Parts: sequence; C-alpha cells; structure tokens
Amino acid sequence: MKDILRKVREAAPRKILFLPHAIDQMNRPERMITPTEVHEVIEGGEVIEDYPTDPSGHSCLMMGNTSAERVVHVVCSLKEDYLAIITAYIPSIEEWNRDLRTRKKT
Repeated sequence: MKDILRKVREAAPRKILFLPHAIDQMNRPERMITPTEVHEVIEGGEVIEDYPTDPSGHSCLMMGNTSAERVVHVVCSLKEDYLAIITAYIPSIEEWNRDLRTRKKT
C-alpha cells in the first residue's frame, strides 16, 4: 500500500478534482468536511484499503486525523493529470471497528 500512498501524494500537488459525489457528501450538515481536511488526510493520513482493480481506475481509501480533531475517510482515484476525490466522510462506529481502520464483519 506504500506504492499507492506515494502516488497519491505525488498527484495531489499537481491538481485535485472534487467529484460531485464528494462535494455532496462533504457538505452534508452532519459532516461539513472542508477541502483543507481532505488535504490533511492526503498529506498525513494512511491508506487503509487499496482498490487496484477498480473499474474507474486505481483508487484507495485513506484515513487521517484533521486539525478539526476528527478522523476523516477519503476515497481517491489516481488519474493521469490529477487526483480525483470520490468521497469523504466521518467513519461510523456502526460500520467500522473501534480503530476506524477495519470494517466490521457483517
């Protein structure tokens, strides 16, 4: 997963594109995730899931702590000229284990 992390961090300074779904999810009243928080996750977070065979291109789920003192998950996809932000959300303890890194088994 270190390879995808390196590639994400190399792509981010070139250009980041927030896809409409990401903007909708970030702007939900119970979330209000800022672009700065997404940048903080990309710059200082870790990859917790890697999706190399995603039909829309290699993507991953990142987790990080933000300056707003909360954990945020960001799904991003590597593109040739930019990094696409697919979604960002606050992980729920209903779906994630206490570490917020591993999904609960259903």
